[in-house]
Amino acid sequence: MALFRRKADPDAPRLGIYIHIPFCVRKCDYCDFYSVPGRDSRMDEYLQALELHIAESAPQAEIYTINTIYFGGGTPTFFGAERLAHLLQIVRKHFNVSKDCEITVECNPDSADRDTLLTLKKAGVNRLSMGVQSAQDKELKEIGRVHSFAQAAQAFQCARDVGFDNISLDLIYGLPDQTMESWKASVEALLKLNPEHLSCYGLKLEKGTPLYERRDQERMADDDTQADMYLWMVERLKNAGYGQYEISNFARPGRQSRHNLKYWMGEEYIGFGPSAHSYFGQQRYSFVRDLDAYVKGVLHNGKILDESSRINRREMGKEYLMLRMRTIWGVEENEYRERFYLNFLPLEERFREYESYGWAECTDGRWHFTPSGFLLSNPLIGDILAIQAEAARNTMRPIIEKRMEAEKQDQRCRVLSSPSRKKQK
Repeated sequence: MALFRRKADPDAPRLGIYIHIPFCVRKCDYCDFYSVPGRDSRMDEYLQALELHIAESAPQAEIYTINTIYFGGGTPTFFGAERLAHLLQIVRKHFNVSKDCEITVECNPDSADRDTLLTLKKAGVNRLSMGVQSAQDKELKEIGRVHSFAQAAQAFQCARDVGFDNISLDLIYGLPDQTMESWKASVEALLKLNPEHLSCYGLKLEKGTPLYERRDQERMADDDTQADMYLWMVERLKNAGYGQYEISNFARPGRQSRHNLKYWMGEEYIGFGPSAHSYFGQQRYSFVRDLDAYVKGVLHNGKILDESSRINRREMGKEYLMLRMRTIWGVEENEYRERFYLNFLPLEERFREYESYGWAECTDGRWHFTPSGFLLSNPLIGDILAIQAEAARNTMRPIIEKRMEAEKQDQRCRVLSSPSRKKQK
């Protein structure tokens, strides 16, 4: 029986929902995300587990309005459009979903046929994120992709034909045997498709992946070549009308991923499925990275929680720096001081030092990295986190010393006024 849902409150807090679909045709050679090829027989039971988990979790978010829903994977479209449509019905049944909710489904060209896309469109999906990765078939084969670029272009056009007007395409630079010329050709090929959004990632060799195991046998782009690829791409996409809003993400005006922005801007979201993460009620938690354990846990009242931690103000300040500096909005002094009660001056001094190297700049009072700074974001963010930690210690030291002195004084008073002391007198 459907739950009674009140009318959406325009002042209600906003919440995102992430649903992990771990199934895929074949695991790509570079992929470190949790996915399980060859497990098609578990799809219906997994759908049952997701349905129950969503229903059980909804009461905790009763005051929230859902304004983003994201199906990631794995390959959600391999799970089947009918199952995805059913999950959307379940979410709408139990949560307050806004009329303008951004609903994204990740897909691969080999599983994005017309019937699938049409079913998703009718179900209310209004954004697609398609994994293309390269426009060069040789490069695609090298990393274990099961589609050609012609299939990707055809799937993109099919999505347009059924009415999708918000499509993101993924690309990877630094692939085996990739050259600057082939990288430029891939970017130009995707620009001809004219998507609303592009996500362009540098290849990371993750331990345990096939590509990592054969890294010594592959001709990989060195750091300097990857940097050249990145900086050329940023400028080329800018000239084509795609504004950079995060290290690896570019969009036409108003077409940024609203769901992914929740991660980087410190907004709340809840996840469902094995390996899914959540940030909800000042808690960060994740579920077990195991399909069978997740299904068994949900359906038979077993353990599905993997990790959980409460986020205090100090941790929030750390995440504010770590996540915001991935974006073009960066950080701002008054915002930082008011939210975390910390001194911004040591950070500003370091940002000015970065500015002298061309790594950071201040726009409308907000410090953020330049494209050159984004290339060095991991060590630079580590540096400013260390400065923040030291500033926090210096801020707390007088308070701690004052408390210790007060405790000592209180202890002296208790000793002087104790019965044994009076008796001695």
